[in-house]
Amino acid sequence: MSPLELHLHKKLEERKEAGNLRRLKIPGAGADFYSNDYLGWAASGIISEMVHKYGPLGAGSTGSRLLSGNSAEVEELEQTIAGFHDAETALLFNSGYDANVGLLGAIADRHTTYIYDELCHASIIDGIRLSQAQAKYKYRHNDLHSLREKLERLTDKGNVIIVTESVFSMDGDMAPLRHITAIAAEYNAAVVVDEAHATGVFGKRGAGLVCEQGLSMQIFARIHTYGKALGCHGAAVVGSSLLKQYLVNFARPFIYTTALPAHAVKAISCAYELLSDPAFSNEPLHHLITYFRKQVAASGIKGCIDSHSPIQALVVGDNERTKHIASTLQQEGLQINPILSPTVPLGSERLRICLHSFNTTGQINDLVAILGRI
Repeated sequence: MSPLELHLHKKLEERKEAGNLRRLKIPGAGADFYSNDYLGWAASGIISEMVHKYGPLGAGSTGSRLLSGNSAEVEELEQTIAGFHDAETALLFNSGYDANVGLLGAIADRHTTYIYDELCHASIIDGIRLSQAQAKYKYRHNDLHSLREKLERLTDKGNVIIVTESVFSMDGDMAPLRHITAIAAEYNAAVVVDEAHATGVFGKRGAGLVCEQGLSMQIFARIHTYGKALGCHGAAVVGSSLLKQYLVNFARPFIYTTALPAHAVKAISCAYELLSDPAFSNEPLHHLITYFRKQVAASGIKGCIDSHSPIQALVVGDNERTKHIASTLQQEGLQINPILSPTVPLGSERLRICLHSFNTTGQINDLVAILGRI
C-alpha cells in the first residue's frame, strides 16, 4: 500500500477496534422503528402518486439556480413555503445539510461569534467550522445558565449568533425556544433554529415548533427539511428578503450546485398541499407517542430520554451492548439501529427508536416486551 493508503487503513482499523466502524447495509424487513418518515408519506407513496398526476417532469435541472436551473415553479414554491411558515421569504437548498452549511458558512465574518448547543447536528457544526467566525463556543445541552454564561464572557464587538435545533435529532427532546429568544434579545444576538425534526410534526399544520410557539418574528433564520416527515427531499431557509438576497450571493452550496430537478420541486409542493389540507392532522402520531411513553413507564425500562417527539432514545452506554440489543430486535422483526460514538458522545450510545403514524399499538407492545426481556 502507498503511504496514503496505509494512513487510511490505520484509521479504519482504529475505528474497528473501537467497535464503531460504519458499514452500509440494505434495510431489512420488519416493523419500521428507525426511519425519519414520521407521517408515513414516503412509505405510503402518497407524494409520488400526487407528482405522477402532473405527467413527465424533468429529471435534471441542467444547472445552478443562477445559471439555467431557476424556474417560475421554484419561485412560486418558495413563496408558498414562506407564507406557510410565517416568514417573509424562503430559499430552497438541495438538502438540510446544504442549507445549514450554506447559511452558517455565509452569514458570519471573522468578528462574528457563534454559540451553539453541544448536541447540534453535524451539518450545523460543519457550517460553523467552514465560516470565517473566529469565536465558536458550545453551551451545555438546553442549559440556559450555560448559554447566558457564554454570552456574559463576550468582549468582541461583532455579531453574535445562537444556533439550536428545535427538536434534537438524537435525543428527541425540544429546545426551550421562548427562553432562548428572550436571552438573545437581552444580548442583541440573532437566533438560528433548525426545524428538521419538527417540520410536519409540531404545530397544527406541521409548520414547526417556532410557529407553534408564536416566535417566528424573534428568529433570524429557520431551516425546514423535506427528507423526514414530509417524505421527499430538499430543504429551505426561511427568513427575511435581505437574508435571501445575501444567501443567493454568498452561500456557496447554493451558488455552486445544480438545482433540484423539477420532480423534486413538485414533490415539495405536493407535501405543502397535504399540510394545507383541512383534513391534515398529526394528532394520530402524537397519540402513538403518548402510548409508547406510557408503555415504557409501566415496563420499568430505564435509560429513556424524556421526549414528546417521534424520536425516543434509549441510552445503553456501550457500543458493543448497544449493537447486540439492536441485532436482537432486528432478528425479532423490529428495525431499530444502534447509534454509536462518535455520532453521539462516548458513554451515550443508544437505540434511536423512531415512531410513525403507521406504527401500531401491537408493534409498540412487542417492542416494549422484547426490550423488557433483554
